[in-house]
Amino acid sequence: MQINAEILFANDGQLTKNQLVKQFVNNQSGGHSSFVLEGKQVVALKDKQWKSLDDIRNIAGEVSRDLSAQKVQTATISAEQLEQKWLSADEAVTAFVEGWHLGAYHFDRYQSKKANPITVLEIKDADQAAVKAGVVRAEAMKFSRDLMNELSDVLNPQTYPKVLKDYFKGTKVKVDVLGKKEIEERQMNGVLTVCRGSKYEPSFVEMTLQTDASKPLVALVGKGVTYDSGGISLKGGRDDSDMRMDMGGSAAVCGAMSLLAYSDAKVNVVALIPMVENTPGPEAVMPGEVIQYKNGISVQVGNTDAEGRLILADGLIRAEELGAEYTVDIATLTGAVVSALGTEVGGVFGDEELAFKMKKIGDQNGDFIWPLPLVDVYEESLDSAYADCNNISSMSEAGAITAGLFLRKFAPKKNWLHVDMAGVMDKQKTKGYYTKSATGYGARLLADYTTSLK
Repeated sequence: MQINAEILFANDGQLTKNQLVKQFVNNQSGGHSSFVLEGKQVVALKDKQWKSLDDIRNIAGEVSRDLSAQKVQTATISAEQLEQKWLSADEAVTAFVEGWHLGAYHFDRYQSKKANPITVLEIKDADQAAVKAGVVRAEAMKFSRDLMNELSDVLNPQTYPKVLKDYFKGTKVKVDVLGKKEIEERQMNGVLTVCRGSKYEPSFVEMTLQTDASKPLVALVGKGVTYDSGGISLKGGRDDSDMRMDMGGSAAVCGAMSLLAYSDAKVNVVALIPMVENTPGPEAVMPGEVIQYKNGISVQVGNTDAEGRLILADGLIRAEELGAEYTVDIATLTGAVVSALGTEVGGVFGDEELAFKMKKIGDQNGDFIWPLPLVDVYEESLDSAYADCNNISSMSEAGAITAGLFLRKFAPKKNWLHVDMAGVMDKQKTKGYYTKSATGYGARLLADYTTSLK
C-alpha cells in the first residue's frame, strides 16, 4: 500500500488545538510531529519562526528522515507555506529541498540492512529552477560525504583519480591525473616524501572548469590524505578509523566542482588535489629529514603527523604557477582549531577582507566559518636549525595559527585563504540534515565563494 503524507504548519488553521496538543506532548522529533489523522498521514511543523536558511534545511532534514523511516512514498507541501517576510519562496524552496535530500542520507554500502528509499517530496506551485538548485546543492554535498565515508582500502591515492574521472564524465570538468613519474618531474617533493611509507603511489589531480574565460582564475587546493596513521610519529587513539576522512579537504573541493558543474555556473576554476596515504613503512620519512621544495624553501620534518601542510605546500606552489588570482586551500589540518572553535564552525585565515566575505557566505549556506588571525610574531616558532623552517611549531599553543603561517610561506602573495575544517568534518550524532557520518562541509562554501568573485 502506498503511503502519502501532507506537511502542514501547526498554526495554519488546518489542525485543531486538541489534535496538536495530543501529538506534540512528549514529542521527541524536534520541530515536527508525524501522525495519522482520519486515515491520512500528516506531518505538523510546530511553527515557521525560522531565523535562517539553515533552520529550514534542518527541519526539512528531520521530516525527510522520519518519513523515510516510516516508508512513506511521497510528501507534499506548498511553496507558499514556506515563504517568509525575510526571504522569497524560491530561496525557501531551495533550502527545503536541499535539507530534505541531505537529511535522509545514508552510507550503507557495507551494511546488510539497507536504508529505506527517500520519501519523494512534491512542492506545489514551486519554481522548478529553485527545486533543481536544491537538488544540485544536496547532490554535491552527498558526493563529498560519500568520498569521506569510503574505506581507505577502497579510496586510496591510486583509485581516487578514477572515481573522479567517472563522476565528472559527461560534464565540462576536465580531469588530469599526474602519477608518480610526473610528480617527480614537477618536483612536488612534499607529496613524494609523505607517501614513502605507503604501498600506494601518490597522485596529483588537476580538475579545470572554464565556462567563462573572463572570470578570474580561482584555485581550490584540497588535502587528499586518504588515510593518516601519523606515519612514524604514530597516532595513539583507540579508534582511528575516522582518519580515512583526512582527505576531507579534497572531498570539499570535489563537491564544489560538482556544484559548479551541475549548476552551469559561469566560472574559471582549477581544483588541485595532492593524494597520498601517510603510513609507517621501511621507506617512510623519518623525523629530522629535510624536504627541498620547488620554490627554494627547505623544510625539516619535525613530526610526520603534520603531513597535510607538507603536501598542501606543493598544491599552493602549483596554484601560483598557474597564475591563480584567488587561491583557497582547505584541509582537516589541526586539532587546535577544534579547541578554538569547536565542532560547528571552521576556521579561515589569510586575506582579512576575503575571510569576512567568506564568513558571510557561510552564514547563508550553512558551512559556518570564523576568521582567525595569522599572528606574525608566532612565525619564529617554526624556525629550524637545519632548514629554512620546521613543519611543526615549538609552541604548545596556537597550533592552527602556526599551521597557517607555515602554509603562507608557499601561498601566492595575494588573495589567499586557508580553511581548517578539522572540527567540522563529521557529526557524532544525527541531527537536522546531518547524519552520524561525514558532513560534506566545504562543498557549498567553496562553490559559492568562487561564484561571488568578479
